[in-house]
Amino acid sequence: MGNISFDFTGKSVIVTGAARGIGRALAARFVADGATVFMVDFDRVELESAAREVGAVHIAADVGDTADVDRVVSTVAGETGRVDILINNAGILRDKVLWKLTDDDWDQVLRVHAGGTFRFIRACAPRFRVQQFGRVVNITSYTGLHGNRGQANYATAKAGIIGLTKTAAKELAAFGVTVNAISPNAATRMTASIPDERVADLTGPISRFADPSEMADAVAFLASEEAGYITGVVLPVDGGVSM
Repeated sequence: MGNISFDFTGKSVIVTGAARGIGRALAARFVADGATVFMVDFDRVELESAAREVGAVHIAADVGDTADVDRVVSTVAGETGRVDILINNAGILRDKVLWKLTDDDWDQVLRVHAGGTFRFIRACAPRFRVQQFGRVVNITSYTGLHGNRGQANYATAKAGIIGLTKTAAKELAAFGVTVNAISPNAATRMTASIPDERVADLTGPISRFADPSEMADAVAFLASEEAGYITGVVLPVDGGVSM
């Protein structure tokens, strides 16, 4: 963590896709800044280990299942009395050129990325409205704006998250809720298989993938009181690759 910190004391935070990578770094950042953090992931074993190390609560759940999502939000509200910050980070890949994509490849990626983001915002919205406060940060992608070979399903899902971010920002602003997104470019399990000769093309002028903790700094700012007048934006945290 860098020199800047934010005070999330007394705030409850949900982070999806939290067992590893960006999600784990996000959870660690909010714990360090005083929040009560609930880490959500489908991988129960890895999630439990990560939560112990981070010092957070773990809730195994499928973000594509409405009953699971409602259970997570009810659990958080039951334990803390409120739901303050929602970070939608969960995602999967089913990469193939579009003529080889199966219906299941398509449906599963949209179900987790766009569907999970929608389900969690919908579940949290009534509590945000009662509280007259809330912060939502969604994780989208450069691919959602520009496309990428072999990722028609992923690009569609991430583009949908951008549209959802802007719509939710307009609908929830009257209740003291901001909804923003970041477009990251961090070193994760998803980037580990990229050949060295392609890294320069994918990392922009800074010529490296970010550490996941660098994404956490941006997300913490958007979730903070200090960012209360920022809503509906998609912040590139990508080393300039989107320029």
